[in-house]
Amino acid sequence: MFGLFKKTSEVDKLQKQYEKLMAQWHKLSTANRTESDKVYAEAQIIGDKIEKLKQL
Repeated sequence: MFGLFKKTSEVDKLQKQYEKLMAQWHKLSTANRTESDKVYAEAQIIGDKIEKLKQL
């Protein structure tokens, strides 16, 4: 209840987006290889952003 008005950090937002893209990548990896490669590249970019923010 006390966390009701807590704002999510930038890292938390990026982490959720990263997890969503990785799930999408896994699903596409068996059906459409080129599309799955694009999604994986997007996820890697977000992963790099997360690492940079964690270092600060």
